[in-house]
Amino acid sequence: MLRIGVMRGREESFPEAVIAAINAKDAGCHAEFIQVGGTSMGEPCPYAAIMDRISHEVPYYQVYLKQAAMQGTYVVNNPFWMNVDDKFFGYSLAQKMGIPVPKTVVLPNKEYIDDINSKSLRNLWPIDWKLRLEEVGLPCIMKPAFGGGWKNVTKIESIEQAIEVYQESGQLTMMLQEFIEWDDYIRCLTVGCKHTRPIRYIPRPMGMGEYVQDLSVLNPDHAKRAADYSLKFCKVLGYDMNALEFAVKGDTVYAIDITNYVCDMDYNSLKDAHFTWAVDHMAEFLIEKAKKGKHNSATADWKKIPKLSLA
Repeated sequence: MLRIGVMRGREESFPEAVIAAINAKDAGCHAEFIQVGGTSMGEPCPYAAIMDRISHEVPYYQVYLKQAAMQGTYVVNNPFWMNVDDKFFGYSLAQKMGIPVPKTVVLPNKEYIDDINSKSLRNLWPIDWKLRLEEVGLPCIMKPAFGGGWKNVTKIESIEQAIEVYQESGQLTMMLQEFIEWDDYIRCLTVGCKHTRPIRYIPRPMGMGEYVQDLSVLNPDHAKRAADYSLKFCKVLGYDMNALEFAVKGDTVYAIDITNYVCDMDYNSLKDAHFTWAVDHMAEFLIEKAKKGKHNSATADWKKIPKLSLA
């Protein structure tokens, strides 16, 4: 019997439902929650596959999962991406692929670790706020290059406000991004780089957004493009579990938030129309990977970045 592990945090509905779905399928796999209390070098991992829902907040779990991957366990999402991807990189990758993205600029940190040596910062020039704001336009959005959940996201209306918000950003690496006054907003759940579900999404800054339950409300062409962008982007990036957000303006589908290492799959968000889809596809994907015995890739293959047609 192949074992599938689930690394969970405070989240309840999605991890529990995935375990129940795997165990109900009678597919030669048994799923369970992982318990760890220290890891030795070369320690065999008892799991053929692992679904990770919490290592982004617990560094020890990141170390454990990379060790597990080294021993042959397939981990969702790839733990080697945990410390190397950022949202600016995601936008740059999407742009290179031909996916429309808002104009985006990443800024130097306002503050650094306490014992930083001033000589370590000799490479930095002061921010030219006039130049950078002209590049993205006003109003714009200031948000972190690492993070999610609408934390520390601010709509900027003036150069004075931009400087004021930046002064309060501490050690966060902030970005300026063109503000898209969208006509429609789409969130695409993706599993295994081959299953995706475009859903109209109503963002609520500083709160839980709303997944519209009726799939038919989306423009079919916009939904198709968002789905196509999602699958191709995740395949290049190496994300088996992601939720990508797209802002539709006119007939352009802009990639707004596309790197979510541990994306929202909670029942309270997805509800009846979408939760079962996410659970069933994730359960099937974990069983498939456990049986095939395929390992995670240590890095993405940048030589195979496809250039998408925007037609």
